[in-house]
Amino acid sequence: MEEIKSTILITGGAGFIGSNLCEYFLSKGHEVVCLDNFATGYRHNLKDIVNNPNFRVIEGDIRNATDCQNAVKGVDYVLHQAALGSVPRSIIDPVTTNDVNVSGFLNMLVASRDAKVKRFIYAASSSTYGDSVGLPKVEAVIGKPLSPYAITKYVNELYAENFSRTYGLETIGLRYFNVFGRKQDPNGAYAAVIPKFVMQLMQLESPKINGDGNYSRDFTYIDNVIQMNELAMRTKNPEAVNTVYNTAYGDRNTLNNLVDYLKEFLSEYDQRIANVAVEYGPNRAGDIPHSLASIDKAKELLGYNPHYSMQAGLKEAVNWYWDNLK
Repeated sequence: MEEIKSTILITGGAGFIGSNLCEYFLSKGHEVVCLDNFATGYRHNLKDIVNNPNFRVIEGDIRNATDCQNAVKGVDYVLHQAALGSVPRSIIDPVTTNDVNVSGFLNMLVASRDAKVKRFIYAASSSTYGDSVGLPKVEAVIGKPLSPYAITKYVNELYAENFSRTYGLETIGLRYFNVFGRKQDPNGAYAAVIPKFVMQLMQLESPKINGDGNYSRDFTYIDNVIQMNELAMRTKNPEAVNTVYNTAYGDRNTLNNLVDYLKEFLSEYDQRIANVAVEYGPNRAGDIPHSLASIDKAKELLGYNPHYSMQAGLKEAVNWYWDNLK
């Protein structure tokens, strides 16, 4: 049976995750609308698709209700990726983080409700687990959030659930766990750890780990995240909507493991990288020590089957960075 083509709005579509989603759904023949204010997204992330006749870019801000209303016109599904990320940034500037992640999120919910979109799928966050110490993390058990950013992402879940109950808007939240991969920006004060370490190692600079390197994360390759978004969009199971899912691989690696793998893969290009020393600094405020997702719920209700382990994803990511950043 041929898949019915849809019109999909991807907010934050010029960002790391958003631009990968734009490319993927265009490759499947869907019409894609990208809404982005280009504060943390980049036009160069869209260079391979900007001339696609099924692709449209709206330069706008989710904090502007009119921009949200214009973006959802004629849209079947919303994949809401737009947010101001970074725990450290939210600690320095909680007001702006709240404006974008809470007020902007609410604007998009209202616009989607009014436009009668079929489903609103949004980027939630593993930071919602906060000070919960149990591993693996299961969706029904969370702790108190440890940063303003984490608070905003939990508020998103509360609003989404409320809109489902109150207005009948179908919502699905995807709690992303340390996503990495092609197009993730290595530059800037709030760069994610993997692209930052890759860039430093490529330049034969010592990566600096916060803490002793034994903190662990469920590092999740971008293609697993794309799979989850597609499954969330396509599911016909009524039990699978109006809830949240861990979006991860379901395994954890320490930061020391991470650096070892990066050095191994990058040294295939430049043998000197194998001998680059690692520096260690103090732990970072707001960081949780260990993160590991249970993906049983996503497997059961959505049929999720992640194809990329951290190692397999790192291999792909390293190849992409070497080809694009050298």
